[in-house]
Amino acid sequence: MKPRHLALFVLICLIWASNNILSKIVVGTWHVPPLFFTSMRFLVVLIATLPWLLPPPRPVWRTMLIGLFMGGGSFGLMFIALYWVSPSEAAIVVQASVPITALLSIFMLNERIRWRRALGITLALAGVLIVVWQPGLRISKGMIFLLASAICGSLGAVMMKQMSAVAPLRFQAWVGLTGLCVLAPISLLIEPGALAKAQAVGWPVLAGVLYAGLITSVFAHTAYYFLIGRYEANLVAPLTLLTPLMTIALGVWITGDHIDAKMIVGTAIALVGVLIIALRSKGAPIAQTQERS
Repeated sequence: MKPRHLALFVLICLIWASNNILSKIVVGTWHVPPLFFTSMRFLVVLIATLPWLLPPPRPVWRTMLIGLFMGGGSFGLMFIALYWVSPSEAAIVVQASVPITALLSIFMLNERIRWRRALGITLALAGVLIVVWQPGLRISKGMIFLLASAICGSLGAVMMKQMSAVAPLRFQAWVGLTGLCVLAPISLLIEPGALAKAQAVGWPVLAGVLYAGLITSVFAHTAYYFLIGRYEANLVAPLTLLTPLMTIALGVWITGDHIDAKMIVGTAIALVGVLIIALRSKGAPIAQTQERS
């Protein structure tokens, strides 16, 4: 990989990681309703990518379902989870989308799985379980939302594999459209006074929405797809593991995330599993399910 492309890749991962921290601050510290924040992000994405909206990728119904799972489902559930969990925990738990995508590919795409990939799936899921498990054989509410977010992202990723290649900006436009159409009405129903709460915080919320929409979604994702178009997935995909590591570092520094032995062990096991899956995959499973955030 050329040095300038490696530098771009590190920047992309840093943007994704910083957006995880930003999202936690917006919904957890400023108490901006998560579905409202996500809807505004999708509105920004849709406006920025509107010239690429038409013609829609075919079939339209599948495109809308993918947008629903990867947009409204994945992002909406993750931002709800950030009310209760730290950015560090979120960054690790969403890695469950990688082994879940691999498992869904077996059932939905008839892909075969060999022992190394099976080992990666087992390790990744075991590591995530270590992170999410609480004393008394229970899982917290925030972790349940995170796991649901990972499942939605995985369903969208597998459905993408069933379609012909879609230009990144066109895909972003349809994720923005479907996400906005689904989440905005729900926000109006269950988040009364959301706009007033955002206005009470002021311009930082607007800056956060613009950063999440333009920098994270439009710039970082488009640049990422540019890189995976130039380099083999087996080279690019493992490098995305910088994102959860950067998120943990920024979480400890900025939001005061607590890192204990359970978190360290679970993170190490999960990331090793994700790395094995990435190295044994023809596609880029991390690309299809990563935040992304």
